Amino acid sequence: MNYQTFITVVYTRISKLKFLILGIGVLAALCCFIYTKTIPKVYSSRATVFPLNASNDNAGAASALTSLLGLSETPKSFIQEASINIVDLALSRNTREAVALELVPALGNKSVAVLVIEEYNKKKPFYKSSIKIPESKEMLAAVGGNLLKDNFFAKINKNGILEINFNTTSEAFVGPVSYIFVDKISEFYKELKIKKAKRDYDFMCEKVDSLELVLATYDKSAVGMANTTLFVAPDKLQYQLPKQNLSNEKSRVMRQRDMSAENREEALWRLQKETPIIAMLDKPDAPYDTTKPSAILYGAIGFIISIVLLIFILIFIPTYRFIKSEIKASVFNHG
Repeated sequence: MNYQTFITVVYTRISKLKFLILGIGVLAALCCFIYTKTIPKVYSSRATVFPLNASNDNAGAASALTSLLGLSETPKSFIQEASINIVDLALSRNTREAVALELVPALGNKSVAVLVIEEYNKKKPFYKSSIKIPESKEMLAAVGGNLLKDNFFAKINKNGILEINFNTTSEAFVGPVSYIFVDKISEFYKELKIKKAKRDYDFMCEKVDSLELVLATYDKSAVGMANTTLFVAPDKLQYQLPKQNLSNEKSRVMRQRDMSAENREEALWRLQKETPIIAMLDKPDAPYDTTKPSAILYGAIGFIISIVLLIFILIFIPTYRFIKSEIKASVFNHG
C-alpha cells in the first residue's frame, strides 16, 4: 500500500461514516452536557483572622502617647507566633471533630456532622453509597470530621494573616459552619497560648526552687568545712583552710538564681497579661464565591474527544497496514 492509496482509503472510510461520526459526537456532547448539569454548584466562603496580643503596659506616659498616636509596636502576626502553628491547629483532626459536633440553631439545631452527612447523601454521585448517621457521639464526630477534611483550607498570607476557606455544595450552611470553624480555631488558639504561658511560669518557679536547694547545699557544705578545718597553732591563733572555690560557685549560682527570679516575674506577668484576642477582618458572609463547570465547555470537549477517538478507531487498521508495508519495503530496499 503506497501513500496515495492510504490517503484514499482513509478518506473513503471517513466519508462513508461521516454522519455516524457526527451523530456519535453529538450524542457524546449531549451526555457530557447532561452530566455537567448534575454536578452541584460549590459555594466558598473566605475569612481572614488576625491575632491581637496584649501589649506591654510597663511603659510610662511616653509609651501611652505613642500608643495613642499609633506609633506603638504592631501586634504580632501568626508567622511570629512560632511556638504555635496556627495552620496545623486549624486543619487538625481535633478542630474538625469539634466543629462537627457543634449545633447550628439556624438549621433546625442539627449538628454540623449531621448537616454534612445529609448534604453528602443528597449530592453524592450515583456510584457511591449513602452514609448512615452514626448513633454514638464519637463516631458522629469522626465521620463528620472526615467529610470536612476536604472542605476546609487554611494558609498564612504574606502579611502574616490567617486565611480560612470553607467549600460546600449547600448555600444554607456555608456561613454558619464557617463562623463555627473560626470560633473553634480562636478558642483552641487562646487555650494553647494561656497553657504555654502557664507552663513557662511553672518552669521558672521550679528552676528558682532548684537553685535555692543548690545554695542551701553550698551553705551546708560551708558550715561542715568550717567545723572540720579549724585548728589552733602553737601561738594560740586559730586558722581555717581557704574556701575560695566554694565561694565562687555559690556566687555563680546566686547570679543564676537572681536571673531566674527575674524571669519568673516576667513569666508571671506574661501569664497575667496573656489575653489573646483574635479579630476577624473579613467575615465569611454572602455573597459567596461559586464554582461550577461549564456545561457548554464540557459538551464541546466531549464532542471533540469522541470524534477524534472514533476516527482513530476507523483508520487504525489501514494505518497499521500502511506502516507494515512501509517497513517491509524499507527492509527490502536495504537488503
